[in-house]
This record gives sequence, structure tokens and C-alpha cells, in this order.
Amino acid sequence: MKPAARLGALCLALCCLGGARGLWRSDSHEWHKLIMVHHWPATVCKEVKNHCKDPPDYWTIHGLWPDKSEGCNRSWHFNPEEIKDLLPDMRMYWPDLLHPSPNRSLHLWKHEWEKHGTCAAQLEALNSQKKYFGKSLDLSKELALNSTLQKLGIIPSTYYQISDIKDALVSVYGVVPKVQCLPKQGDEEVQLLAQIEVCFSKDLQLQNCMEPGEPAPRGPEARPAASLGLEICKDGVLFYPALNKTNH
Repeated sequence: MKPAARLGALCLALCCLGGARGLWRSDSHEWHKLIMVHHWPATVCKEVKNHCKDPPDYWTIHGLWPDKSEGCNRSWHFNPEEIKDLLPDMRMYWPDLLHPSPNRSLHLWKHEWEKHGTCAAQLEALNSQKKYFGKSLDLSKELALNSTLQKLGIIPSTYYQISDIKDALVSVYGVVPKVQCLPKQGDEEVQLLAQIEVCFSKDLQLQNCMEPGEPAPRGPEARPAASLGLEICKDGVLFYPALNKTNH
């Protein structure tokens, strides 16, 4: 092969390689930690009561989110056949609270995979749909948020200081979580407990979501779940509401 031809072939190979690697390694898709997000149906359904049907009375998974990237591979579409072995647990622990159609959970799972899972797939442990959803379920079970809160004496229909909830969770998990609330509305006296985030490193070890003493973010970062009207809980009192099934 002539030198010019070899150079052209080398450039082509590097371009192809760069394109494949760029899917995961471009600056816009770099991330540093995973956020395991659970939400409380009673609060979510209070915010979207016209769409919430038969919600469970336990904390459910919202998602497993890389912290700084989303939508990393728009051609890698969700395929429910790849997670069919997980469906019993998915329906139990990861239901879609917002879409009441017969296949409502498929809408949420599709959204979570295409927005977050395609970025989490940088990790070998999460590089398929079955791995991503399966590991999310595993992490949720390891955290055991429902039983943890009960053992800590944190139960619905009760007022709490946000600092007490954070401190109690730190005493169990050894890391600082992030707690989100539905801001007080109308005749409500206080914010409502809505969502709890626990963070993991890229090697799937627990790590702080916020450093001790770190002030809560302000502006857009303070409302990562803006579609639900949630924000990081303000210092002070919150209410942990019970599920009122008569309203759903």
C-alpha cells in the first residue's frame, strides 16, 4: 500500500474509532455518580391527582440517573423483551404512577432507559437494558428504603424536621442523601416529603449526594424533578403524608 493510501486508511480507522468512542466519552456525556431515586406515591399523586390511579402505599423507584448526562444514544431504543424476566419485580417496585393506561409502566421504563440508561451504560455492569434495570432493582433492595424508614420510626401522617430525616438516613447508609419535597401550596402549612435520592460511585459504592454542610442548590439545579413540581426540601418542617386511597 502506498504511503498516502496507508495514511488515508489510518485516518478513516481513527475517525471510525473516534465516532464509536465518542458515543460514551464526549464531554457532554461524562458523568461522575449515579443517583438512585425513590419517590413517595402519596405526594406524587397529590401533585398529579388527575392522572394517578391505584398507587401503592410504599416507596417506589423513580430511576437510576447519571448525574450529568442524559439521552446518550438516541438510536438505542427500549425493548421490553430484554427485561421480560424482570417484569414481576419491575411492576412491583418500579410502577409508573403518572400514566394510567394498561401498559402504563412501559412508558416510564422507556423514558428511564432512553434518557438515563443509555448514559449509565458506560459501565460494564449497566451496559444492557437487562443489566441496567436489574442492577437498579438490586440497589433498591439493598437500600430497603421502606423498611429502613420504618425502623428509624419515620412513618406517614407525621411532621418532621428535614434535618432529622437526613441525619437518620446518614446513620444507616453512612452517606448524605438528597431529600426533595413538594412545596407548600394553597392552604397547606408545610412542604411535603416527596423523593429521596441516594448516590453511588461508578464502582457502585455508596457516596454522598451532598457534602455535609453543603448548602442546597439554587436555581434550576434545585428543581431536578421540575415536571413534578418538586424541589430540594427547605430547612425546617415537612409533613410525611399518608396515602389517601379514597381520592384515587
